[in-house]
Amino acid sequence: MFTGSWEWLIILSVVLLLFGGSKLPKLGGALGESIRNFRKGLKEGTKSYDETTKELKSDHKND
Repeated sequence: MFTGSWEWLIILSVVLLLFGGSKLPKLGGALGESIRNFRKGLKEGTKSYDETTKELKSDHKND
Protein backbone atom coordinates (compact mmCIF):
# COMPACT_ATOMS: atom_id res chain seq x y z
CA MET A 1 0.00 0.00 0.00
CA PHE A 2 1.47 3.26 -1.13
CA THR A 3 0.30 6.60 0.15
CA GLY A 4 -0.20 9.49 -2.19
CA SER A 5 0.55 13.14 -1.67
CA TRP A 6 -2.88 13.89 -0.20
CA GLU A 7 -2.52 11.20 2.42
CA TRP A 8 0.90 12.51 3.46
CA LEU A 9 -0.50 16.04 3.66
CA ILE A 10 -3.30 14.88 5.96
CA ILE A 11 -0.91 12.86 8.14
CA LEU A 12 1.50 15.78 8.50
CA SER A 13 -1.36 18.15 9.30
CA VAL A 14 -2.62 15.88 12.06
CA VAL A 15 0.88 15.51 13.51
CA LEU A 16 1.33 19.28 13.43
CA LEU A 17 -1.98 19.79 15.21
CA LEU A 18 -1.21 17.17 17.85
CA PHE A 19 2.33 18.14 18.71
CA GLY A 20 2.71 21.73 17.55
CA GLY A 21 5.44 23.24 15.45
CA SER A 22 7.91 23.70 18.29
CA LYS A 23 8.06 20.00 19.22
CA LEU A 24 8.46 18.62 15.70
CA PRO A 25 12.27 19.10 15.54
CA LYS A 26 12.64 17.31 18.88
CA LEU A 27 10.44 14.45 17.66
CA GLY A 28 12.43 14.20 14.44
CA GLY A 29 15.70 14.10 16.33
CA ALA A 30 14.42 11.44 18.71
CA LEU A 31 13.16 9.37 15.79
CA GLY A 32 16.51 9.63 14.01
CA GLU A 33 18.40 8.62 17.14
CA SER A 34 16.09 5.66 17.65
CA ILE A 35 16.67 4.48 14.09
CA ARG A 36 20.45 4.82 14.50
CA ASN A 37 20.39 2.82 17.75
CA PHE A 38 18.23 0.13 16.15
CA ARG A 39 20.62 -0.22 13.21
CA LYS A 40 23.61 -0.32 15.56
CA GLY A 41 22.00 -3.08 17.62
CA LEU A 42 21.12 -4.99 14.48
CA LYS A 43 24.74 -4.83 13.27
CA GLU A 44 26.05 -5.95 16.66
CA GLY A 45 23.58 -8.84 16.78
CA THR A 46 24.50 -9.93 13.26
CA LYS A 47 28.20 -9.73 14.08
CA SER A 48 27.72 -11.79 17.24
CA TYR A 49 25.68 -14.38 15.32
CA ASP A 50 28.32 -14.63 12.60
CA GLU A 51 31.12 -15.06 15.15
CA THR A 52 29.19 -17.74 17.01
CA THR A 53 28.38 -19.72 13.87
CA LYS A 54 32.00 -19.47 12.74
CA GLU A 55 33.18 -20.83 16.11
CA LEU A 56 30.67 -23.67 16.00
CA LYS A 57 31.68 -24.62 12.48
CA SER A 58 35.39 -24.65 13.40
CA ASP A 59 34.65 -26.71 16.54
CA HIS A 60 32.64 -29.17 14.47
CA LYS A 61 35.48 -29.56 11.94
CA ASN A 62 38.00 -30.22 14.74
CA ASP A 63 35.93 -33.11 16.15
